[in-house]
Amino acid sequence: MNDWNTRNDHLEKYFHFKNYTEVMSFVNEVAKIANLQNHHPQMVVDFDKVLIRTTTHDTGNKVTEKDKKLTLAIDEL
Repeated sequence: MNDWNTRNDHLEKYFHFKNYTEVMSFVNEVAKIANLQNHHPQMVVDFDKVLIRTTTHDTGNKVTEKDKKLTLAIDEL
């Protein structure tokens, strides 16, 4: 999780890809993880990159263990 940035009580990271097809494949894999963990990040999709932001809404938008667990799983993709 060292390469995730902490900003305004959320974690965020950019992921870069060769093309839009790779971007969408990644987004779909993140969605599967998010559904399994029942913790859904914000994803901003661009042609060759994705920005992922996560915070825990039910704790007043603070970074919690749920966010850390999610980022670790995303990094394993």
